[in-house]
Amino acid sequence: MVRLSLAAASLAALLVVSPAAAFVAAPNKQSTVRRSMVAAAPLSETSTSFDLDAYLMSKKAPIEAALEASIVSVGPQTEKICESMLYSLMAGGKRIRPVLCLAAAEMFGGTEEQSMPTAVALEMIHTMSLIHDDLPSMDNDDLRRGKPTNHIVYGEDVAILSGDALLSTSFEHVARNTKNVTPDRILDVICRLGKSVGHVGLAGGQVMDLQCEAKGDATLDELRWIHTHKTATLLEVAVASGAILGGATPEEVAACQQYALDIGLAFQVADDILDVTASTEDLGKTAAKDLVADKTTYVKLLGLDGAKAEAKRLVDEAKEALAPFGDRAAPLIGIADYIIERKN
Repeated sequence: MVRLSLAAASLAALLVVSPAAAFVAAPNKQSTVRRSMVAAAPLSETSTSFDLDAYLMSKKAPIEAALEASIVSVGPQTEKICESMLYSLMAGGKRIRPVLCLAAAEMFGGTEEQSMPTAVALEMIHTMSLIHDDLPSMDNDDLRRGKPTNHIVYGEDVAILSGDALLSTSFEHVARNTKNVTPDRILDVICRLGKSVGHVGLAGGQVMDLQCEAKGDATLDELRWIHTHKTATLLEVAVASGAILGGATPEEVAACQQYALDIGLAFQVADDILDVTASTEDLGKTAAKDLVADKTTYVKLLGLDGAKAEAKRLVDEAKEALAPFGDRAAPLIGIADYIIERKN
């Protein structure tokens, strides 16, 4: 088992899809020695000495620096919107999506230089979704990551435009700043990012969520569809994009996507559990909001114990998908365990 004694604290300290077969794997001189999906190393053989805490902390400064440098005002005319964008982008958070992207790239011999622009783009898209989710017309929340939400500080109009600007800037950032990666792989990443936000991604999942909320109930299948697209999709793209940038084959990308889909759903199940077990202070957002609103959640449909069992099942399945990669998957396996052990 990957050591997790301080993992939750480390991630808190960060406060910080086209089909795989659609792209042709380009040669990667860094990854020519490890092309086998047959000789899978059992999960029990994954190194027990891997220090997840140290790994996470090693990513903190580079990620934060890259995020801060990604939004620069070009003059007084753009100062307000850039300030609003940075207010939410730099408001903290676990930075799980950037870390997943960097870890997946490293698993296949990629470098931080190759994957950091996409890691930044993922956090831009995630931040956009939070700004928009918090709006009065959506979840109507006034607290995010322990701070007033963007529209409370800057107004609804600027908040909406800041989210729009973060989304469009994310694609530009990948296209302009990704180095030492073949164009076909960069294009594949951009396509996946775009799809993750569309009608079969964040937007589609959010609309389905609103529809189910309006009718006052949802089935388990509907709930899984919502969170496969609203929550898991961006995590899936984070891991798949990192793998692509690192030189993975289509088969290896598919294994990474399965892992990410599972942890994405587990992440939402864990969120539903925390909504009824954690405090507002611990969460950094309003606790028990879904419970008070009688919103359909995994806890409501499965019960607390059933939701915990489902989260564990998903994480076990996620780790099994990474079995072929042995010790190289240690950071991703550690993050999977963290997802259901976190306190916020």
